[in-house]
Amino acid sequence: MSTLSFESLCLKDDDCPSPTLYQGSEDEFDTDLESDEKEESNQETSIAEVYLQACKLVGVIPVSYFIRNLDSHTMTLSHHGLGPLGCKALAIALVTDMHINTLELADNYIQAEGAKYLVEMLRANFTIQHLDLSNNHLQSAGAEYVAKMLLDSISVKSMRLSGNGFTDDDAKYFADALSTNSRVKQLDLSHNEFCGRGGEHLGQLLANNEGLEVLDVSWNHLRMKGAVAFCAGLKVNMMLKHLDLSWNGFGNEGALAMGEALKFNNSLVYLNLNNNRLTNEGVGMLCRGLEANDTLQVLLLAYNSLTVEGALALVNVVKNTPKTALEEINICNVLVNENFVHLLEVTCQEHPSLDVQYGGVGGFIAKKPPKRIDPMKVIQDYLDQRKLRLWDFFRNIDKDGTMRVPVADFRKAVQQSSIPLDRYQIEELIQRLDRDRTGMVDYRGLADTRKQMMRDHRRQLRKVESRQKKEKQKSDRILKTFQSAVEAVTPRSSMVISPGGTKDDSSGPQHFSATPLSSWHHIVMSNSSRYSVTNLSNEHIHLPMIGGTMAYRPTSSPAMRSYSQPNLLDESPCSAPGKSISAQGVRSDPEMGHSKLSPTANHLTRSRPALNAKQPEVKAKTKKVKKKKTKKRAEKDSKTPIQTVK
Repeated sequence: MSTLSFESLCLKDDDCPSPTLYQGSEDEFDTDLESDEKEESNQETSIAEVYLQACKLVGVIPVSYFIRNLDSHTMTLSHHGLGPLGCKALAIALVTDMHINTLELADNYIQAEGAKYLVEMLRANFTIQHLDLSNNHLQSAGAEYVAKMLLDSISVKSMRLSGNGFTDDDAKYFADALSTNSRVKQLDLSHNEFCGRGGEHLGQLLANNEGLEVLDVSWNHLRMKGAVAFCAGLKVNMMLKHLDLSWNGFGNEGALAMGEALKFNNSLVYLNLNNNRLTNEGVGMLCRGLEANDTLQVLLLAYNSLTVEGALALVNVVKNTPKTALEEINICNVLVNENFVHLLEVTCQEHPSLDVQYGGVGGFIAKKPPKRIDPMKVIQDYLDQRKLRLWDFFRNIDKDGTMRVPVADFRKAVQQSSIPLDRYQIEELIQRLDRDRTGMVDYRGLADTRKQMMRDHRRQLRKVESRQKKEKQKSDRILKTFQSAVEAVTPRSSMVISPGGTKDDSSGPQHFSATPLSSWHHIVMSNSSRYSVTNLSNEHIHLPMIGGTMAYRPTSSPAMRSYSQPNLLDESPCSAPGKSISAQGVRSDPEMGHSKLSPTANHLTRSRPALNAKQPEVKAKTKKVKKKKTKKRAEKDSKTPIQTVK
């Protein structure tokens, strides 16, 4: 296969030299004052001939549109069926082009091989800034070449990669490439196959990238897991302004994560959440983030499962948040009511720039039909308020004391009492008490009905509590996952670790604290002269000599090349209270010579255990102090006949 360069083509086509090229070279020697139009025509002619020779070389039919529009800054070659070889011929011609800055190659089935030729071309071409490779069946192999393109190219500012069959693993290529590339401002990854793990990689992309301003990830399959990870990266992103997440199935869980991200993001201006399975509950979660956000201007929520309640919540957020920047809200499929229209008019008086697109007036707030209360529960509540028993209630009806009353008498007694039961509830209760249609109501049946009512009531309460508990656990789990994802994508701040902190156990490991890099010099100089920086000459560190002392230069050996940071917690054995201290914290005693240093002070090659070798001496001093105390006690107690053991 031939190499992708103009020189290779010239070598292979020497048998058919171009007369136009020779004519151009003769003109170059004849005069040095040529017009710009002549130069451009020569360049266009050369590019056209290179393209024709490349097509002949690779065996494809030239695209006449390319030759006719070489003078245009935008080269639109979409739907031309180039294929990999046609893309190769085009790339060969564009190696030396200095005119085209927008190249559109959508729907040409160039595959990964064609992407490879474009990568090689962009290494030499620094003019192309906008590249469209949508619907070219690049897949995973092409994703690798596109990632190389993003890493190598210094001119590309926008790239469209829609509909190329990229999967979750391919998202990592883009995340790694764009973590170091801040030149790309626009990226289109819509209509691909990114799922949960793809959302995690894209979240990492947002967290690390510092240049991307427009991102389109619509028509993917992020769902809840990918949405939470993606929103975690959006939370720490400081550059993205335009984000399209439509048709990703976020659901209310994704809306919760997006609301948390909007509380902290201060750069996003445009957000598209169309067709993401959001309900009124999800919009309520999203509104929590909108209350704290002051940069978002456009919010699209069309074709979600919203009703008037969700629309009212959105307008109320704008009305109750003075610092909001929202100017456009799209809920074009929602039918609203008169209350919404009135609230919108009041809100627009305070926010004149607000534009809310809704489906029309004619909607209503969906109200569930009131659940009919159990009539036995009404009777029980009536008795509890008056501190009566069920037997007392039935005995007032049973005048004969037979524990059975006719249905007509029972109905009349209940209607004449102050029990808040309507006619339908009374009939329902009678049907439950007289199941066999005997025309009589007995006390046993009334008591059994009350027991069943209480069991049903407790069961219903448990269901409600269980549902609320599950919803709370789900929300907590999503927030915890979101926070974990934020911690995972947040870049760790680098710090210099230096010895310091409180003194713990002398026999244990030393504690370290973070200090600025500028304090290292003071830390090293503030120790005793046995750690004089002149002893670091073997490591090529040149700092001024301290106190004019001629430091001993140890013999150079591989073993002396490694040294550890001195223990800054121990006091120097050579420090005296009466000596002057320099500004750097080093005692400037002229009598301080190398001969007064300890034998181990001449070497900085000791490991940390060697630096802590004086710990036994400290313990010995403490023993001596204890011995002195015992002697004093012995002198005080000498008057007594008790003997002291020395």
